[in-house]
This record gives sequence, structure tokens and C-alpha cells, in this order.
Amino acid sequence: MIDRFSWVAVYPQIVLLVMACVIALADLLDRSKHRAWAYLLSILTLLVVAGLAAGSAVGGKTIPGFGGAVVSDPLANWLTCFASIATLVALVYSRGYIQARDMVRGGGEWYVLNLLALLGTLVICTGSNLLVLYLGLELLTLSSYALVALRRDDAKAVEAAMKYFVLGSMASGFLLYGLSMVYGATGTLDTASIADAVATGQIKHQVLVFGMVFVVAGVAFKFGAAPFHMWLPDVYHGAPTAVTLVIGTVPKLAAFALAIRLLAEGLFPLAADWQPMLGLLAVVSLVVGNLAAIAQTNLKRMLAYSTIAQMGFVLLGLLAGVVHGDTHPAANAYGSAMFYVVTYVLTTLVSFGVIVLLAHEGFESEEIADFAGLNRRSPWYAAVMALCLFSLAGIPPLVGFQAKLAVLQALIGTGQPFYIGLAVFAVLMSLVGAFYYIRVIKVMYFDEPVSAAPLAAPVDMRAVLSVNGLLLLLLGIFPGSLLNLCAQAVINMLTT
Repeated sequence: MIDRFSWVAVYPQIVLLVMACVIALADLLDRSKHRAWAYLLSILTLLVVAGLAAGSAVGGKTIPGFGGAVVSDPLANWLTCFASIATLVALVYSRGYIQARDMVRGGGEWYVLNLLALLGTLVICTGSNLLVLYLGLELLTLSSYALVALRRDDAKAVEAAMKYFVLGSMASGFLLYGLSMVYGATGTLDTASIADAVATGQIKHQVLVFGMVFVVAGVAFKFGAAPFHMWLPDVYHGAPTAVTLVIGTVPKLAAFALAIRLLAEGLFPLAADWQPMLGLLAVVSLVVGNLAAIAQTNLKRMLAYSTIAQMGFVLLGLLAGVVHGDTHPAANAYGSAMFYVVTYVLTTLVSFGVIVLLAHEGFESEEIADFAGLNRRSPWYAAVMALCLFSLAGIPPLVGFQAKLAVLQALIGTGQPFYIGLAVFAVLMSLVGAFYYIRVIKVMYFDEPVSAAPLAAPVDMRAVLSVNGLLLLLLGIFPGSLLNLCAQAVINMLTT
């Protein structure tokens, strides 16, 4: 029997699903060119979902539901809130872009698909059952495939969608195979019960470890970590910039939630087995991402390789949770990884928001050369983009520096030479990465502009982009509240 608390645990998901259906039906009656009602209803829905999640997170309660298949805890609720806000910002940034390219001419599916992708993310955030987690992941990825292919007359977008679909399906197969082996070894689908079964030792250990390898591979693909990164540059480049803005942000929060639920909850007793795998993935990601980004002239591809390197830092945070059986570093390590993911999403919204802004003039402004002389055309937007790039490079006092510092402190705080060596290596790779970020800033401030026309943007986009950019500075100067929020959310997850 399902009690009322089960429904309380999934209130945000219910609201989101109902409104996605309402918007899809209302769109049949709205024959306007720009689907203004779909846009307004989507924004209102996201505000309500974010508010519900934030209210539950502040309450600090952990509410299991549907027989333990889902759990509403501060970690899930804060990630739900952040993902909803990120989707809202992405819709505001992309509205002019999709209207200029008639991406809503066939209907409001742009808004519905974004809401369904967010719904998949929310299901992952609250999932504590292997099947629920996989269903959420498939909802997210299928919606993402459709978004990439939304411009059916664009050969690059269709090609990117096919690559994304083929490689994504393969990764989903890896993950599903790994989950099936975890279930076969433990006899349960609930993550908490899996951890209990592993702790007892009465399991098929070889089968479990073999399944864990496939689980880690599937999670690494969703992060875009090397060597499972092959899809990332082509999809970022080929997809319409508005779509790249979406798939470059919210799915990273989903990937973090998936890693936490599967590894830090279900397979936590096997941390000594999966942490070295994450360490290898982190090192390869830092090397491949930073070195490959240097050679790029297309800004979207450069940011794609940058993402690979940035996800390497997230993996570094996740691998420092357990040291020689000591679980005390876990809260600090996982909290720093969560802080890194949240601030990365915040920064990426700015970077692609500025690219979308420049693309409003009738062409895809995605080459680094297209940003030449941006400071002369719009000093404010050039400053916002510079803040974003400096933050990605880890320059103080911006939030990207605080995020990197939090991960490095988690590594060094273990006191182990291996982790300290990883921290030193990450710093060296960050120095390499600073080159390609600063190169774009040099182009914006010192090269001759490609156009003398000033940049024009809707009022809502100007306001949100300005606030988004200033947050990179404010959270860098005052990171304590967000850091504590992430740490407390992780502590609550580990202790309940």
C-alpha cells in the first residue's frame, strides 16, 4: 500500500510531469509563431518546482517513498532545485535563438522536451532503486537525443544526434548490464540494501566487482570523462547552440546524482575497488581534455574538451571519500565534488549564454575568431564572458577557484602521498588549461572586432545573464554558504 508520504517525496516530479502534459496539450491550441504561452508556463512551472524542492531541502527531512524506491532528502532536493533553476536560465537564454531559427515552428516540443529531460534528472536525484535510477536516466537521455535532432533540416545536428544516440545507447547498455550483475550478486535493487548486503560479505564478490566495472563505465560516459568522451566534442559542436547550452549543464547534475546514488550509497563498502578506477579516469580526463582543447579554434569544441577536464576534477573529489577503510573524509570529499558540479553548471550557463547572444545576429557565432573585439562592441558582455573564462581557469577570487580549492583540500586532507600527488598533477593540468581560456580573453580585448554593431538582447536575458555573471564573483568571494549547504546535504545522505 502506498502511503501519503510516498506522494510527498515526489511532489516536484508530479508537478513537473503534469505541467509538461498541460503544455503539450495547450500547445495544440496555440497557433502563434513563437509559442509565448508555452514559454511562460514553462518558466512558471520551473519556479514552482524549484520552490518546492528548496522548501523541502531547508526542512532537512528525509522522506522515503514507494517502498524505498525513492527518497526525498536534502541532497536530492537541492540538486532538484539547482537543476530546475539551470533549466529555467537555459530557456531564458535560448528563447531568441530558437525563435530566430524557427525551432518552435512545428509546436512547443522544445519546452516539453526540456521539461521531460529535467524530469529524468529529478527521478535520478531521488532514486534509491536501480530500476528507478535507470528509468530516470533513459528519460533524460531520450529527451536529449530528441533535442539535439530538433533542427531536422540541419545536417550537422542530425549527425550529432545519431552519434549521441549510438554511443549513448552503448553506454546505457554498459550501465544496465552492470546493474543486472549487481542485482544478481546481492539479490536486491535498493541501494541501501545493496550496501548492507555487501557489508555482510555474504555475496558473490567476483560477480559484484565485475558488475561494478560496467557501472563505473556507464557513469563515466554520462560525465563525459575520458576515455568515454568520444561523443562530447561532436555533440557540443553539431547541436544547435541552444541545445548545447542545455545538455552541457543539467545532465552533469544528473551524472553526479547517479554517481552518488550508485557508488557512494549502493557500492560504498566497495570504495577501495571503484576509487582507483575513478582516479585513472580523472587523470586521463585532465590530460585529454586540457591538451586537446589547446588545438581547438571552435569555441564550442574547446568548451567540450574543457568539460572533460572539469569533470576530471569532479572525479577527484569522488575518489577521496574513503582512505584505507576510513570513511570520515567522505563528507568533505563528496561535498566538494557537489560544490564543483553546481558551480561548473553555473559557469557553463554564462559561457553558452554569451555564445547564444552573439548568435542572434543571424549566424552561428561559435568560432573563437567571432569573439574578436567583443569588448569594443559590448564591454559589459565581454566582462561577463571574461569572468566566466577566468572562473573555468580557476583564477581567484572567482567561484571556479574556490571549487578547485575545495577538491584539492579534500585530496590533501587525506594525508596520503598518492592523493597529494594527484592534487599536484591537477594543479599542473590547470595551468595548462589556463592557456586556452586566456587566449579567448585576449581575442575579446585585443583583436579587431568583426562587426561594429552593438549587441542587442531581450530584457529578461540581459538581466539573467548579468546576475549569472555576478554570481561567479560573489560566490567566489563568499563561498561558505554554498559549501556548507553541499557538505550538510552529503552528511545527511551518508547518515540516514
